[in-house]
Amino acid sequence: MTLGEALAAARQKIDRLDARLLLQYATGCSHADLLARPETPLIAPAYAQFAAWVERRAAGEPLAYLVGEAEFRGRVFQVSPAVLIPRPETEVLIELALDKLRGLAAPRVLDLGTGSGILAISLALECTAAKLVAVDVSPEALSVARTNAGHLAAPVDFRAGDWFAPVAGERFDLIVANPPYVAGGDPHLVLNGLPFEPQLALTDGADGLSCIRQIVAGAPAHLHAGGWLLFEHGYDQGEASRNLLTDGAFKATFTHRDLSGIDRVSGASL
Repeated sequence: MTLGEALAAARQKIDRLDARLLLQYATGCSHADLLARPETPLIAPAYAQFAAWVERRAAGEPLAYLVGEAEFRGRVFQVSPAVLIPRPETEVLIELALDKLRGLAAPRVLDLGTGSGILAISLALECTAAKLVAVDVSPEALSVARTNAGHLAAPVDFRAGDWFAPVAGERFDLIVANPPYVAGGDPHLVLNGLPFEPQLALTDGADGLSCIRQIVAGAPAHLHAGGWLLFEHGYDQGEASRNLLTDGAFKATFTHRDLSGIDRVSGASL
């Protein structure tokens, strides 16, 4: 079978772009190669890998898990089913965090529920003066995050534990988090490949706000005066998030929308 024939067959089952990307990963060829030399024969191992990936993609498995990587802010991060796939909406949280860090000499930053490490690693590389600590309860997720930090040469102190437990007695200038915020039973959990992602990182199994409540309640004991807490949340949780912050020890509470105009990140200062 040739490259062109394999691609045509795959397009009967999956999206055209997905088919092309999977074929490139399976064969090591470029997009230009596919266009210029579609008559090139596939070697058996490459075709077997490609065919297996096509079937798995057709069954709904995310492309990022098939190839083991995903791009975020122009960097390639390794991913596995132990971590969420990076989403462009999370860049809002990065931009807000960088704004709060601007002008600080040597800020300490805490990333709660780091997953693949995209928040901590991006901040460490884009604000080189900052000292990053990243926490996750999942050993498998921390393994992925440490690998990503190593590949990208990002100085991050990764620690295992539940929320603030690994940083007892420590204070920071900024705390960021992308916690589980999908409510249990939300119909979105069975759509768009979400069944393949770690449910512990997606949902609290309750109203979607229990992890946010824990973070808001615990943050004051770990922030310097004037420090900021920023966290991502669901499209319908902006008001509830602001209320939690206002009812706590926070001020200057706000919610920021993403590029689609959806409430995405809330935050406040101590």
